Amino acid sequence: MQIFDTGDVRIHYRVDGPADGAPVVFANSLGTDLRLWDPILPLLPKGLRIIRWDKRGHGLSSVPSGPYKMGALISDCERLLDHLEVKDCAFVGLSIGGMIAQGLAVKRLDLIRSMVLSNTAAKIGNPALWDDRIAAVYAGGIESLADAVMERWFSADFRAKPELELWRNMLVQQANDGYAGCSAAISGTDFYTPTSGLRLPCLGIAGTEDGSTPPDLVRETTDLIPGSKFHLIRRAGHLPCVEQPEEYARVLTEFLHSTGHI
Repeated sequence: MQIFDTGDVRIHYRVDGPADGAPVVFANSLGTDLRLWDPILPLLPKGLRIIRWDKRGHGLSSVPSGPYKMGALISDCERLLDHLEVKDCAFVGLSIGGMIAQGLAVKRLDLIRSMVLSNTAAKIGNPALWDDRIAAVYAGGIESLADAVMERWFSADFRAKPELELWRNMLVQQANDGYAGCSAAISGTDFYTPTSGLRLPCLGIAGTEDGSTPPDLVRETTDLIPGSKFHLIRRAGHLPCVEQPEEYARVLTEFLHSTGHI
């Protein structure tokens, strides 16, 4: 475990693999920490430099008072990658992590040579939806939302498995201020125009059972970037890297090869 102090927040991060390996950066979703990617990492090619972090308000990172702005989340990542001297990475962002990917690519294309937009969009939901969610968190804690979130995150088949408890526990152990703060960041974000100006290799990944970012929404966003590819994972919800890790890792590996990253 390592901590990077950006000046206004302390970011918990982890780097796996050789220092000279091709860098792959993973940004996780709202309500999860960097362990989200554990199921796929053993299935990826050896020799990659894997970089993960807990966004502000999540995991072992500090929890500044909210609400947060998407620009702050993007700057946290930018400063961390500069600290680690990362250039030309493949960036894999899921949900809010995919929004961070879009914003960072617009701001610092020198950092990203290709990106995977997984279960995300240029705009997710609307302010009224997020206002209701934030109010619910402060009224009853994340626990009050947990069952509904599990339905959006996972297919019915996965929700019947004992492993569901692992991910439900991860969700409810996040800080209320962090969850609400990042919800506010999503609420205030609309990247349709800036993302449409991006020109880099892009792969969209969606799950057929995703209740948060349905496949058509993910495809609409990836279609903003000319030449992008799209892959639909069946029998998976909002976190296909958890439900279908073998397929997710295979598709990601193929993308890394096709872009010359490995």
